[in-house]
Amino acid sequence: MRTIDFDFFLPDELIAQFPAKQRRDSRLLHLDGNTGNLTDQQFTDLPSWLQPGDLLIFNDTRVIKARLHGEKASGGKVEVLVERILNPFEALAHVRSSRSPKPGSRIQLAGEIEAEVLGRDDDLFHLRFLGETPLLDLLEQYGALPLPPYITHDAGEADDERYQTVYAREPGAVAAPTAGLHFDQAMLDLLQAQGINIAYVTLHVGAGTFQPVRVDDIHEHKMHSELYSVPESTVQLISQTRASGGKVTAVGTTALRALESAARSGSIVAGQGDTDIFITPGYRFQVVERLLTNFHLPKSTLLMLVSAFAGYDHIRAAYAHAVSERYRFFSYGDAMLLERQASSAP
Repeated sequence: MRTIDFDFFLPDELIAQFPAKQRRDSRLLHLDGNTGNLTDQQFTDLPSWLQPGDLLIFNDTRVIKARLHGEKASGGKVEVLVERILNPFEALAHVRSSRSPKPGSRIQLAGEIEAEVLGRDDDLFHLRFLGETPLLDLLEQYGALPLPPYITHDAGEADDERYQTVYAREPGAVAAPTAGLHFDQAMLDLLQAQGINIAYVTLHVGAGTFQPVRVDDIHEHKMHSELYSVPESTVQLISQTRASGGKVTAVGTTALRALESAARSGSIVAGQGDTDIFITPGYRFQVVERLLTNFHLPKSTLLMLVSAFAGYDHIRAAYAHAVSERYRFFSYGDAMLLERQASSAP
């Protein structure tokens, strides 16, 4: 398929710039991947689609304050976006400046931090942060939350809370697993009281999640690698859910990508590692029957993923419906609940 096949018209005013007043105030569009039927609801209706014994799997990554501003030794302005923390004092990062810094050069950031450029890894810079304070602590003190490029305001105190899931606990992401932003603790408690089981995986979302596919043939696109972990306890809950006839729901495309990465052998196994899995129409899903997700960018790898999950034609129709019904799009927008198309099952 071609990248242009995943384009669609989206009025700018439908791009949500701020979250709903309360996390659970969003709308929910349900799509049956077999029939194409669409149902307009509220996010608070989510429990009605689930049964006791079903399993929800969340991505518990935590967004770090990954953006820093400063200057090079030459005085030129520079912006650093930490993409991946390698150890307490080193990271791979995007660096924006008029001229790329050379290996061995140093950057002053936030007026308090000095970093040395060690080299390049494709389009990322390998930086060592000097001094005795671990990088995560430096970012928490001096960094800014890296809101998506389509959100036009700078991150403020409200974003520090709302662009983070209530269950975030593993720091390392530079973008939120946005399907999880709709859940508050009361909703999680309600689901568990209903007999819905909850499990976690970790996938540290990279900035590449916002990049449109720029090649004509989608299979020529190169995915950015991201770090994931699937614990044994989650694998066991998946097995128990299947044995009892329950359904597995991934909360977000990142949770789904972690699960599918762990199931590349044909059956899911616990473990961790890097994944550059790229899911496009024709893919056979191994783990998940349902996917809760937000609405995605035109020409994006995530739009291709949901098209693979619920059917290309059904997703196109659902997005056209969402635009006509004035749903709110992207990270701070509304949600979709997708039932997997039978043809995409293993």
